[in-house]
This record gives sequence, C-alpha cells and structure tokens, in this order.
Amino acid sequence: MKNFISLADVSDPKALVQEAIQLKKNPFADKALGKNKTIGLLFFNSSLRTRLSTQKAAQNLGMEVMVMNVNQDSWGLEMMDGVVMNGDKAEHVKEAAAVIGQYCDIIAVRSFAELKDRNTDYQEIVINKFKQYAGVPIVNLESATRHPLQSLADCITIEEYKTKPRPKVVLTWAPHFKSLPQAVANSFSEWMNVSDVDFLVTHPEGYELAPEFVGTAKVIYDQREAFEGADFIYTKNWSSYKDYGKVLTQNPDWMITMDKMRLTNNGKFMHCLPVRRNLKVTDEVLDSPQSIVIPQAGNRVWSAQIVLKQILSGL
Repeated sequence: MKNFISLADVSDPKALVQEAIQLKKNPFADKALGKNKTIGLLFFNSSLRTRLSTQKAAQNLGMEVMVMNVNQDSWGLEMMDGVVMNGDKAEHVKEAAAVIGQYCDIIAVRSFAELKDRNTDYQEIVINKFKQYAGVPIVNLESATRHPLQSLADCITIEEYKTKPRPKVVLTWAPHFKSLPQAVANSFSEWMNVSDVDFLVTHPEGYELAPEFVGTAKVIYDQREAFEGADFIYTKNWSSYKDYGKVLTQNPDWMITMDKMRLTNNGKFMHCLPVRRNLKVTDEVLDSPQSIVIPQAGNRVWSAQIVLKQILSGL
C-alpha cells in the first residue's frame, strides 16, 4: 500500500479487515517497524477519535508523531495554482507539503468539505495537493468526500458482531439542524458495496448520495420498512448532494428510537460519533445493549494501525 486515500488504494478489503482483527490480539508485535519513522498528522478541522486513535496506532508501531492544527498552528495554506497571494494565505501548499515531506515519512491529512461548491469539494483538492507535492505516502483522515479509516473500522466492527454470514446492513439518514458533509455516508456505502452484506440505504427524498458511492445498494424512502429484519443500523446525517450542502428537512420522525429498533433482528446500532443525543438518536437506544458505538470507536485504532503497518512495510 503506497497511500490510503480511498478504497481504491486497498487491493483486498476483506483481507485487510481480517488482518486488523488479528492485529488486535498482539498490538505491539510490529513495534520495530516504525522505529526511527515519523508521521505528521495535519488537521484542517476538529477531531477527537481520528486524532487520538491514529496517534495511538502510530505509537503502537513505534513511530514518532507530530500533530499540527493547520491555520491555527501554521500559516494559512493556499491551495490554488496561479493565484496572486495577496490575501490571508501566507504559504502555498507546494512548499508546505514538500517541506513537511522532508520531516515526515508519512503524512495524514484531515480536511472537510466546505459545502459551498460541489465540483470543488468533489475534486478533493487538499488531499490531492498533498499527494502531489509531499513526496511521501498520504493517509486520509477524512476528506471532502470520504472517511476511509472510519469505514474500515466499521467493517471490522460488523465482522466482529455479525451473527450470520451475510447480515442486512442499513445506512439511515437522521435529522440535524445544520449542513454536514456526505463523506461518512459516501465512504460507508463504498465499503459496504464490496462487503459480504445485504446493503440498503434509506433517507428522505432529496438526500440521494452521489451514484458512484451508492453503487448497487437498494435505496428506499420508508425508514421503518428499511429497518425490518436488519442486523445493523448505521446512522448518519448528511446534507443534500443534489441541492448541494442544503438542509432540506429536519423531520424528527427520522430520529432513531427503540420502537424502530424493535423492527430489526435485534439489530446493532452504529454511529461514527460524535452524535447529538435526542436529535439523531434517543438516549434509550444509545445507552442500550444494542448500541455498539464505543467498541466501534475503539476499532478506529486498529483500522489506522493496519493501514500504517502496510504503508511502513512498503517503505
């Protein structure tokens, strides 16, 4: 593995999941692999799980870790070529990425969608500029359109908790009061489409995801129908892709309740976190034995560690 930007960088996703599960049994077995190696974690946006889990994963592999909150700890970075830099951006990504590549053996980048222009966001300018100029492997810590480390952790979690060979997995939209990116929903759909699951997406009309991410998944607009017999309920809010970045509804009827969970096959509740209680999901669901959001978050360490292990093995 040279980079980890999307599913396309993974030659065998199912094998990667199994390797991560094995890695959990002896997390320090490869500590010599990262000796005298440094990873730089660059955050253009806030983080809790992604920052801490990736740092822990790197340390489990013996790596040194440097963390920077871009635009707070560093100069503002200009991403566009050919511009006159007479604004608030003091440094161009061409120099910044190349310099960081001199200090780090791997660079991991987190940069969200701005939700202003769909074409700009879906070009993935920030992460692609780092890939172009850094000269070292790049890891996606969530970009404008994808969150592959989260999706890999989700696959690990489903593999660990499934009770039959091909479980029914439902990705459901839930209400939120502000615009959120499609990255987690996109990425989860992308990974589910190559997994041994029956995958279904449910959301209000107008919240259709980009076709390249939905893939072969069945899409229905009746949440209760979607929940029937489900083994896993994966909940996430996203803003409209068609009416880009807009909140078309805040319908509270789409919140996850225990009444809806009773329609499932004792289904497990999943969410990438953070989650707003009693807006997206009730306390009763989130605090119930059916909720596996904490072990799901715990698996973020192992998704990051198996990716870093594979990249380090190729250096």
